[in-house]
Amino acid sequence: MAERLSARDILALVTDDFTFTELPDPSGEFPPDGPLGWQGYDASRARAAERTGEKESVVCGTGRVEGTPAVLIAFEFGFLGGSLGLRTGDRLEAAYEYAREHRLPVVPLVATGGSRMQEGMLALTQLQRVARQSALTREAGLAQIAVLRDPTTGGGWATLGAGADVTLALPGAQVGFAGSRVRPADADPAAYTAEAQFAAGAVDAVVRPGELREVLGRWLRLLTRPSGDPAPVPAPLGAPDLPATGWDAVSRARALQRPRAAAYLDAYFTHRLPLSGDRCGGVDPGMLCGFGEREGRTVAYAAQDGTATRPAGYRTATRLIRLADRLGIPVLTLVDTPGAANDAEAERQGVGAAIADLFLTVTAARTPVTTLLIGEGGSGGALALASPGNTWATPDSYFSVIAPELAAAILKRPAAEVRATAEQLRVRPQDLAELGVIRENR
Repeated sequence: MAERLSARDILALVTDDFTFTELPDPSGEFPPDGPLGWQGYDASRARAAERTGEKESVVCGTGRVEGTPAVLIAFEFGFLGGSLGLRTGDRLEAAYEYAREHRLPVVPLVATGGSRMQEGMLALTQLQRVARQSALTREAGLAQIAVLRDPTTGGGWATLGAGADVTLALPGAQVGFAGSRVRPADADPAAYTAEAQFAAGAVDAVVRPGELREVLGRWLRLLTRPSGDPAPVPAPLGAPDLPATGWDAVSRARALQRPRAAAYLDAYFTHRLPLSGDRCGGVDPGMLCGFGEREGRTVAYAAQDGTATRPAGYRTATRLIRLADRLGIPVLTLVDTPGAANDAEAERQGVGAAIADLFLTVTAARTPVTTLLIGEGGSGGALALASPGNTWATPDSYFSVIAPELAAAILKRPAAEVRATAEQLRVRPQDLAELGVIRENR
């Protein structure tokens, strides 16, 4: 089990020294024993206040994280299990309103068991209140980065945690919608951890406490620097000369020694941080997504790494591009896949719908999207990631309506005619430029 830090401890851990300033408490009068008249509720609150030194289950204020100002919301689990009630909702709403007024990102430092039983449905409806504030903050183009502490369960996970743009978690933290007292008796406790949520694509990174301020500060810097200029096109890292034939282009793109996405990203960025997972239970290691710094600017990236792209990969790329679009950050996409995964499991996971959603997201993006074809461009599974009108290609790449072998099979041609089919498809970079599919050869 992870160490349970108090609200003040987690604030001291992540904020620069002497920069945290608590926001005024907006709460008004509270009826005796709360809105339901729950006998003993006032006494429970008084004991919680004496034990923790807090008047509510959240502490809200402003502070700097590695120099970047933000609004921070720290839950105090020692105050009635960090539960959400009416006064909690008052504080959360005021914090989000302050963030929008002052154009600041929001950092929820979550540790909660869910809604407060002593306030019944009025406590539960605070989730709607929080969700609305989160939605308004998204519309305002401000980032939300959640840190999941132990425990993060119930509505706090389902709103402030899972609803954030980026979700970080402390090692060993209990994370899940069902808290330990309400889940099935035979449930595997390992499934309700930060590490399990990371593996399932619901958490972007598990970060040790000693590294949290640095990682959170880097995320805040990257997500608070909008730029209207397109991402520069990366320089080619492989073969400098253009292929002589269509099959030559295909062979080069399939060569094992050809530079892959990771090499391009390392050469392009000073540093970068990954987004992980599609928030629907899936992770595709063959789709690299995240944000990085290049020449003092933030650029978002979604890069295929040479494998058949799975539904989770397309959904993660869609998530990345939508976030960048909302924050006004340019996007770089790197295309390199033999095509979309076509196995039965991919179909069950909705590969067609995932590709369709990515097509729509790329074409509808208001932020500029720059694409570089760095290897195989196999059919619609590759084209979905390509920017219309701003796609480039390296000399060791090809783009095709379908792989030449499959094209020959569809046309009922013998295997001996695969190379001739590749030539007829005009898949070379120079062919693509002449056809207007790409802007020019790189």
